[in-house]
Amino acid sequence: MLRAGLATLVAVLALAGTADAATSAAQQLDQAMVKLVAMPGGPAGAISVVQQGHKRTVHRAGVGDKRGRTPIRSTDHMRMASTSKAFSGAVALALVDQGMLSLDDTIAQRLPSLPAAWGSVNLRQLLDHTSGLPDFSAAKAYLTTLGRTPHKLFLPHATLLSFVADDPLTFAPGTQFHYSNSDNIVVALMAEKATGQPYAALLASLVFGPLGLNSTSLPDGFRLPAPYIHGYDNEGNNPEDLSTAISMSAVWASGGMVSSPIDANEFVRGYVGRKLFGQATQDQQLQLVDGHSEPTGPGANRAGAGIFQYRTRCGTVYGHTGNFPGYTQFLAATLDGERSVTFSISEQLNEDMTGRQLVVFNALRRAEETAVCAALR
Repeated sequence: MLRAGLATLVAVLALAGTADAATSAAQQLDQAMVKLVAMPGGPAGAISVVQQGHKRTVHRAGVGDKRGRTPIRSTDHMRMASTSKAFSGAVALALVDQGMLSLDDTIAQRLPSLPAAWGSVNLRQLLDHTSGLPDFSAAKAYLTTLGRTPHKLFLPHATLLSFVADDPLTFAPGTQFHYSNSDNIVVALMAEKATGQPYAALLASLVFGPLGLNSTSLPDGFRLPAPYIHGYDNEGNNPEDLSTAISMSAVWASGGMVSSPIDANEFVRGYVGRKLFGQATQDQQLQLVDGHSEPTGPGANRAGAGIFQYRTRCGTVYGHTGNFPGYTQFLAATLDGERSVTFSISEQLNEDMTGRQLVVFNALRRAEETAVCAALR
């Protein structure tokens, strides 16, 4: 009886210690978010969804709209930026799982109308950014066009690649990692060609439906469904609202998704947790290469097919980051999909910035890691 009593006491104390650690991590996350929005040049608002099994908590600081001083809510819409690439990865890998695509399929096989110089690039290399495709979003003609007509509809979506159609590969496919927005445009076009269906329809049938995402979409225009989290440019003394500054057709499958913090959390749990494809496909997805998401996520980053690994001080999670005028995103989960985290702010930040915005970005990365700890402890 004494031994049983001691064993029970030890178990209770262990559980209490785990609960205390989780509470501490959650409190640290709240504190980090308050400090983040209070920093000079910091975002107007920040929101993080943390889930452990069925227990989901929402952490927030600041406001969702500076003008109306409205609270930032987990059901409000927001720009998903380059986490959109995880959605195109989900579509492609679901089709791989069904046998409709292969990670070895090349551009020449699936999209022979694209430049012949790109023909040897395969789907895996597109998804893990080892393709060598020139980045349309860095082309001068593209930037000039977008600067003059930011609400321009780039239709058909393949026209985005026309800005670099005359450019050769920047390196031999599979030999280097270089993040290119062109990659996921081609991924979506491959999915369309393989199925004969529009990419938006594939998102609905292969991702939104199975995961129950009701606030997620891929618009072509510049408007956001209301209510939404407003995104700002905080570089100057008078913050500019950038929420509807740019047409989403200008980035399409590489950055045009709209979602909410709650939907983003459900997406990453399902995507990483194999609700959209099986173990064999995920094993192929997780053949990692050296590389980091843009912006760099918390901890040490490595790249897989449509996914990144983040090794933090509290453990390892898998997901994606993204930034876009007015927004920076991070979403990740454990491989069983049981523990997940999203972190969203209403300002575009990355490690290439200088001055106070670089200081804010570094604080953001620390806060994201704290959010991971809140999910894993």
